[in-house]
Amino acid sequence: MSKPRALVVLVPLLPALLLTACGTEGGRGSGPGAGTVSPDLPLTGTHWTVDRVTVGGSASGAPDGARVTFGKDGRVTGSGGCNTFNATVTVRGDTLTASPGPMTEMACSADRMRFEEELVKVFSGRLKGVMGNDTLTLTSPDGRNALALTAERPAPLRGTTWKIDGLVSGKTATSLPAGSAGKARFVVGEDGRVTGNLGCNNFSASARNDATTLTIEGPAATTRMMCASPQMTLETKLYELLDGPLSYRIDHRALTLTDASGEGFTAVAVEAAASTDGR
Repeated sequence: MSKPRALVVLVPLLPALLLTACGTEGGRGSGPGAGTVSPDLPLTGTHWTVDRVTVGGSASGAPDGARVTFGKDGRVTGSGGCNTFNATVTVRGDTLTASPGPMTEMACSADRMRFEEELVKVFSGRLKGVMGNDTLTLTSPDGRNALALTAERPAPLRGTTWKIDGLVSGKTATSLPAGSAGKARFVVGEDGRVTGNLGCNNFSASARNDATTLTIEGPAATTRMMCASPQMTLETKLYELLDGPLSYRIDHRALTLTDASGEGFTAVAVEAAASTDGR
């Protein structure tokens, strides 16, 4: 008696049926890419200039100085063009969740204060991020609020107004003497001259630079005003430092200059419109 032919046909079909079932289990739909998760937005270590803020469908252009920086461990710092703020963020795929932190409380013009309030309001809670080559757009779930940003380029040594904000001794950084902050700044011009203010008096000097060293050639010429003691103390220190070669390092918009002994100062890039002394 011959064997039933039906068994010979059905058995080879079972593995194919099992493979088909396993292949679809756990998917999030059909078609190419089903079940995949979008990679996290690569925001750590990026710097952005704020272009505009949209609240309730109404857009406002940003003032000079409005920016957002994404640091490590979800920490964010920024400015609305007047005050600085901090926040923490978590990123999951293309969704960013922002939690506002401390903010300074300086008084500025009404327009800047209004923009700042809108910026902080929008940069809060869940936001969907879309990145282009040099752009980032963060939009609220309902699409009515949005933040448009453009990648901020590192500041070049030449042509940038650098505001001196600290002193360096070896690996130790200290604040400027009390009462002397805010005025000391300088510009390395394309013509090879350095001009600026040392905290009290304006100065100018010839200079040259390569990729790592700025060399002041000869003593700086200065005006002869007398100022308060803290400003004169800072000026004396800076005048001594600006006498010979200085190693420099730029970290985006922060500059550190030191001499051979490790003595030096730090500075930050400022907007051209904010520079009124020593230009």
